[in-house]
Amino acid sequence: MQLFDWIILIVTLLFIVIYGAWKTKGSKNVEEFILGSNETPWHVVGLSVMATQASAITFLSTPGQAYHDGMGFVQFYFGLPIAMVVICVTFIPLYHKYKVYTAYEYLEKRFDLKTRSLAAILFLFQRGLGTGLTIYAPAIILSAILGWNLTYMNIVIGVLVIIYTFSGGTKAVNVTQKQQMFVIMSGMFITFFLILHYLPNDMTFTSALHIAGANDKMNIVNFSFDPEEKYTFWSGITGGFFLALAYFGTDQSQVGRYLSGRSVKESQMGLIMNGLLKVPMQFFILLTGVMVFVFFQFNPVPLNFNPNNKAMIEKSAFKGEYNALEKKLDDLSEDKKVINLLYIDQLNQDYDNPILRKELVALSNKEKDLRDRAKEIILKADSNSETNDKDYVFFHFILNYLPKGLIGLLLAVIISAAMSSTASGLNALASTTAIDIYKRNLKEEKSERHYLYATKFFTLLWGVIAILFACVGTLFENLIQLVNIIGSIFYGTVLGIFLVGFYLKNVQSKAIFYSAVVSQITIFIIYYYAIYIYPSGQEKLGYLWLNFIGATLTILISLLLQSTIFRNQKPMVLETINE
Repeated sequence: MQLFDWIILIVTLLFIVIYGAWKTKGSKNVEEFILGSNETPWHVVGLSVMATQASAITFLSTPGQAYHDGMGFVQFYFGLPIAMVVICVTFIPLYHKYKVYTAYEYLEKRFDLKTRSLAAILFLFQRGLGTGLTIYAPAIILSAILGWNLTYMNIVIGVLVIIYTFSGGTKAVNVTQKQQMFVIMSGMFITFFLILHYLPNDMTFTSALHIAGANDKMNIVNFSFDPEEKYTFWSGITGGFFLALAYFGTDQSQVGRYLSGRSVKESQMGLIMNGLLKVPMQFFILLTGVMVFVFFQFNPVPLNFNPNNKAMIEKSAFKGEYNALEKKLDDLSEDKKVINLLYIDQLNQDYDNPILRKELVALSNKEKDLRDRAKEIILKADSNSETNDKDYVFFHFILNYLPKGLIGLLLAVIISAAMSSTASGLNALASTTAIDIYKRNLKEEKSERHYLYATKFFTLLWGVIAILFACVGTLFENLIQLVNIIGSIFYGTVLGIFLVGFYLKNVQSKAIFYSAVVSQITIFIIYYYAIYIYPSGQEKLGYLWLNFIGATLTILISLLLQSTIFRNQKPMVLETINE
């Protein structure tokens, strides 16, 4: 990195932190700290919702996911727009009607304290893990690529977020996320068009798509009914729908964003904005990853994008064997370049040469074989090494091919995204702990200022916990998948509780509580036996189905328990969506 990159990076991050702390300092009460005094306009709600989900993991992992596996991951988001409509019609009006600080307050009004506490605890557990991961994900990549100390990176990112989240609460989160989304999307658009600029002069965007298509990177929709397929149209429209419904409808890190809206209508408009823009945004990020793949058809590519593996191999007895594979990859890269240039020339003459397409596929398969053999060597040198390098692909491109100044901006994009998601997570964790656990279980009522200080204290506490978790985290196969797997394990059960609360007025507290417990234990068992114990890529069940299964189990078991064991329990007098 050049001095100019450092200046861009530091100035951008300090501006976000200082602006957020200054603009929102001095919350007078807990309502202002948690709900932002309900002053957030709809477009800020929409940007805040998008920024909360668009963590650094999105911008690190998603392009790498597309580089290796193509555009199919976009199917994961197909159910999201439908979920936004359901939340706008069902969830938001009831949350505003009962003037709740957190989503879980509604559950006590509808059921009882233990159901509220169960949902809150499940949220705190999974969001605590997720928030630590939003710090850890960019830190481990930055430390590996730039040689920065991982622990220091975790601490720096965590402390920056704590400063303005502690100072201004929800209002600070919303204000800073507006700036962060501007930085994030500006950086991504500039990068995308630079990639196109770097492609051979006689190559059009259409030709680039043809090359990607020849390598199976443009298979956007998969209608397979095979449950072992991770991403299909059906898993996206069902499992993705339930995950989005749970995440945006019951996760306080998102609920808190639109509860701060000026009115029901402004909250709804913010979510609809997210529903309209989210799929195109993810499509664009994936397409950026595909264009990186096309770029590397004409430029040198490492055998493994993780620099830690290369450094480790250089000190091992397998250095010669690995270097021999690198030489073969260099020769293969030259062959790929020649064939791709011939293919482009044919495309420019309106002829999609099937022979050249087959040759491109054959070369890609040879490259994949070399990479697989390299992974075997890496594991022989160190069995604990992480051979999956998806999360390093985009960063390798940024550092080696972008002009100075823009590297600093892209680093600011990644760290800003991390700060954005972490801030929402800390704010939600603190709000839920203070309102659903601490305040609700106090035997005597305290002043508003007391609860304000308590919420700030829990913000600081969860910030420290998230940093500690990030410091002891380990790299998973693919970080964006890990975040979604954690959510899928817990979200289904919590969503089931809310859906019963909203739609099934005959189901009462005991039935829903015990059904949720049984459902969550069942999901743990299904995850362990159908997904966890199988090697990557050989899961017996795509993890997206866990959301659907968890929610369905919770609903069905609650209906069964209510009609049998707990049929004599008196109903609560509380309006549901059916009334």
